[in-house]
Parts: sequence; structure tokens; C-alpha cells
Amino acid sequence: MFGAVSTLDVLIVILYFVAVFALAWWVTIQERRAKKDHYGSSDYFLGGKNIGWFVIGASLFASNIGSEHLVGLAGSGARGDMPAGQFEVLAALILILLGWVFVPFYIKSGVFTMPEFLERRYNKASRNYLSIMSILAYILTKISMTILAGALVFEVLGLEFWTGAIVVVVATGIYTIFGGLRAVVYTDMMQMFVLVAGSVALTIYGLEALGGWDGLMTTLDQATAHNPDLSRARFFNLWRPGNDPDYPWTGIFFGAPILGVWYWCTDQFIVQRVLSAPNVSEARKGTIFGGFLKLLPIFIFIIPGVIAYALSQKGMIHLDNPEQALPAMITDFLPSGVRGLILAGLLAALMSSLSSVFNSCSTLFTIDFYKKWRPQSSERELVWVGQIATVVLVLISLAWIPVLQGWLEGSSFYQILQSIQAYISPPIAAAFLLGLFIRRINGRGAIVALWTGFVLGIGRLVAEVSVQNGWWTPEPGSLAEYFVTSNFLHFAIFLFLVSALVMIGLSLTAPPEPPEKLKNVTYERNDDPAMRFHPSNPDFWWTVALIAGVIFVWVLFSPYGLAG
Repeated sequence: MFGAVSTLDVLIVILYFVAVFALAWWVTIQERRAKKDHYGSSDYFLGGKNIGWFVIGASLFASNIGSEHLVGLAGSGARGDMPAGQFEVLAALILILLGWVFVPFYIKSGVFTMPEFLERRYNKASRNYLSIMSILAYILTKISMTILAGALVFEVLGLEFWTGAIVVVVATGIYTIFGGLRAVVYTDMMQMFVLVAGSVALTIYGLEALGGWDGLMTTLDQATAHNPDLSRARFFNLWRPGNDPDYPWTGIFFGAPILGVWYWCTDQFIVQRVLSAPNVSEARKGTIFGGFLKLLPIFIFIIPGVIAYALSQKGMIHLDNPEQALPAMITDFLPSGVRGLILAGLLAALMSSLSSVFNSCSTLFTIDFYKKWRPQSSERELVWVGQIATVVLVLISLAWIPVLQGWLEGSSFYQILQSIQAYISPPIAAAFLLGLFIRRINGRGAIVALWTGFVLGIGRLVAEVSVQNGWWTPEPGSLAEYFVTSNFLHFAIFLFLVSALVMIGLSLTAPPEPPEKLKNVTYERNDDPAMRFHPSNPDFWWTVALIAGVIFVWVLFSPYGLAG
């Protein structure tokens, strides 16, 4: 019935489900008992604003790591594309930016959502833009990719795609509906432990089979000795030249941080976790802890992919293509019990991402649309609407399944989804980042820049799809060809700069915002001790340690380290 999966593996997966539900039920009941008749929207959507730093950091990590991360990063390791891990390493630095630059404004302003913050800084039009774009992007990208990646887990368990998808979507929806953000972040914390434990077990077991680290290196040397396009160094080098078509160092250094600011610092999916903190310091500690966790993926997700490649060269597993690295290790290599632990880790990644999307979407709908429509709504009514919104999202997700099942066989669907995120994010990042520090920027400049960036980004996406499908061929050497074929990270730089110029230029054609409107949403010199990056601040030294950790990883996986 379960193919390569034993009864013990299935039992471990079942116990995992039981543990998730038990934890979600416990934290939900404890919170409702403590608040009794005072349980309101802040409790449901922001966890009562008393979540601690450890839970916040674990939730930041677990909600970010989806099944597609595990499969995709392992595939990159098996292919020799370690620079894919740069996005994980850079996330650690961007989380520092979230904690030190953005968090003080978000918490002082008392907002529930990122569109709400954008309205306070600019205008209602900017809020509506971000609200609609966020909800559509979550449904079209995050929910879709999560369910698609979950197909791997379902297939390994021997379940039909339909059956597995329904079970996970409904199960995740249930505890998200009743528990709100508190249930989501606490189950994320547990899922972080399962995810890391499973990945570490996979790494250790693979290395032992190869005879340790030296055995891995020897196998790679032998496998690449007669391959001019591949070398051992390629498997351990995060850096590529500026003309590399996929991961140029210029794009990584200057383009990837733009996408990172959007995702880690302005996206409701992520920021809602830090909004649940009781104060700035606790939120910042959570981002720093999350940053340390983001240094792990290279070691526990990409290195197992390299190990899978080495195992295939020794005939221990079979790989038709690098993307099969993780599935092959699970089904063909791991013993009973360990396989169940890895599958539980995959389910943890899947459920934590899905629950976060459900909760963030319901928050956006309730606060940015329903509450605006019915400002007199009671706290109990807002919680009820949030729960109904989550039910609707679960139903939409289930309705998506037959469509996604067809798209699963398509070759470019995943790439298109990634491109959508890359091409809509730079103008949003510019609106938030520049808006904090340039007080002269106003609502007119912001909304025109957002729509300008959107048109250019979607124009690039449409042109890209047209060229890939042979519908249009730009003239060689023309600006049109560069517009379509330039590296997407370089394009992100271009899109950010254009959006910034439009934002600043248009703002100068209208009167500045009144000073009282800019209170708590723009930077004022020394206006808050919690913002000071100084050795007297206890968060300072943890931040320095995290920066040192990033530098260590960059050097370790460079021509001066393991790739040398």
C-alpha cells in the first residue's frame, strides 16, 4: 500500500500529525482561557502580541522553508549550483535589516498589516494596491507552489495526489481556522525542530555511507575527473563571475537584496510574526535568531544534494535528473524509521508554509477590506470573519487541486511563479524602504511608482513567456532583447531604480505630506533608543555574531575555502 514506505514510517508520520494537532489545540485553549471574554482580533491575528523571540525566530524559518525549498535546494546541490544557497545566506542579513530598520516603525505604528502601514505612510490607493497584489500573489504562487511541492510527499507515501492534497490542506486549515496566529507560530516552532532534525539525519546518514567527508571528496574527484564542465570545486563555490547567466555575483550582491527586502521586510506572510512580539527588542531578537537559522540550509539542504550526486556515482541510488536527489535518497537509500523522520520533515515544511499563507490572507482580507467596509465591527465579529476567510481559502485551495495537477506536468509553471514574485517585488521594496528615510516622498509618487513598476515587471514576464514559446523573437542586440534576456536579478535592479526615480520625481510635483502624518512611519534622528545600533544595546553583539557567521559561510564556500 505504501510502496517504499514501511509501517514504522507511516506510524511516525501519523504521530507527527497527532503532535501538531495536540500542540495547536493546547496553545489555542490556553490563550482563550486566559482571555475569556476579551479574546479579540489582536489575539487571533497577532497572537495577543505577546509571542517570545524564540517562537518568532523559529516561525520565520519554518514558514519560509517549504517543500519546494527542500526539493529545489537539494537539486541545486546535486547539479553543482551552490550559488542558489546565496538567497538563504543573504536572508540572514536582510533579517537584520528587518529587526533594526523596519520593526521599530511597524510596532510603534500599531498596524496589523503591511498595506495598513503603507496607507499611513502614503494613501488609501497604495494600501489597496498592496492588499490586492498580496492576496492574488499568495493564491497564485505560495498556495500553488506549496501544494505542488507537496505532491512529492504524497507520492512517496503511496497516496494519490488528490488524497494527499486534500488531507494536508484540510488538516492545516483546521488548526489555522481555530487557533489563529498563535497556533500557527507554535506549530511552526515544533515543525522547525522536525525539519532540522530530519535534514541533519539525512546529511549524517549520507556521509556515513560515503565514508565521511573525505569519502565524499574522493568520490567527487573521481566522478568529475573526466568531465570538463564539472569539478569538485563547483559543488562548493557560492560565487560566479558577473557574466554568469544564472547567478552573477553582481546580481547576487545588488539584485537579490531587493527581492529580500520585499519578502523579509514588507510581506505580510513574514512580517506578521514580528508584529506578534510585545516590544521592539523581543521582535528584533526573533529576527536575529531567524537569521542564524537561515545559515543552516546550505549545510542541511544543499550538501545532502551533493551527497546524493556522490551516492549516484557509486551506484547507491539512481538519479535521472538532479531534481530527484531528495526523493531518491528517501525512497532508495534511507532505512525504515529514518525515512519516516524525513517525510515528517517534508510535511512540516509543507504545513508550516500553508498555515502561514492561510493566516496572512485571512488577516489581509479582514483588516484591509472587511474592517474598512464595516469600521464599527466588534472584536468578536472580526475574529469570526477571519475564520470564515480561512475556510474560503481552504476551499479555493481544494478547487485549485485539479488545475495544479495538470500544471504539475508543465515544464515552465514553477519558473513562471518565481518570475511573478521577482517582477512585482522591486517597486514594493522601493515604496517601503525609501518611504522610511525620504520624508519628501508622498502618496502621488508612491502609487504611480507602484503601477509603473508593475507594468514593467509584467511586461517583462509576458515578453519572456512569448520568447520561450516562440511567439516573438526580439532583434539581436536590441534593447528589446536585453529587456527580455537580461538576468532576472539584474532586471530587479533596473526595476527598483526606475521605481525609485519615478517615486521621487512625481513626489516633487505635489506638496509634501504634513509632519503629523509622518509620525512613527518615517525615520527621525535619535527618535527612539531601541533603534540605535550601539554596543550598549544587548541586541548589538548578537547582530555582530550573525554578520560574522555570514562572512564565515561566504569564505568557507569560496575559492579561498572548500572550493579552493
